[in-house]
Amino acid sequence: MSHLIKITSGTGSGSTRLSAFDAALFSAGIANYNLIKLSSIIPDDFEPVKEKIDLNGQEFGHRLYVVLSSCAESENGEEAWAGIGWVKSTGAPSRGLFVEHNGKSKEQVEKLIRSTLTDMVVYRPENFGEIDYEIVGIKCSGQPVSAIVAAVYQSEDWERK
Repeated sequence: MSHLIKITSGTGSGSTRLSAFDAALFSAGIANYNLIKLSSIIPDDFEPVKEKIDLNGQEFGHRLYVVLSSCAESENGEEAWAGIGWVKSTGAPSRGLFVEHNGKSKEQVEKLIRSTLTDMVVYRPENFGEIDYEIVGIKCSGQPVSAIVAAVYQSEDWERK
C-alpha cells in the first residue's frame, strides 16, 4: 500500500519577509502548523503527488513533517522562485529522493533541480525513473514576497502516547 506525500505550493506578500512567508504558507494550505523540516529521502512505498491542499482550518499548532523550499525577495522588480524536485526508483521497493532549490527564475530553479538529482542518482544502486518537480514564483512589486513549495508527509498532535 502506497502512502501519499502531497506536494503543495503558494506565494504571498506582506509588509515584512516573515509575513510574506506566512502568507505563502497560507496560500499553500499549511500556515497553522509547526513545521518540522525533513531532508531529501522518500521512504519505501511513499508516492509524491502534486495536490494543492488546504489544511489551514483543520488543525492548529500540530507538527507537520515537510520537505520545504522557500525564497523571499524585497527588491522591487525582482522575483522569488522555489521548487522541489523528485525522482523515484523503478523497482521494488519504491523509494526516492527529493531536492529543494530556490532562485531568481523558474529556469534557474529547474536547472538546479535537474542537475542535483542527476548527480544524486549516479552513485545509488537503484534504477531511477524520470525527474518531476513543482516550481512556483512571484514578482516583488513594492512589498516583500515569498514563494514556497512543500512536500507534506503527515501531521502529528502534541499528545504523548
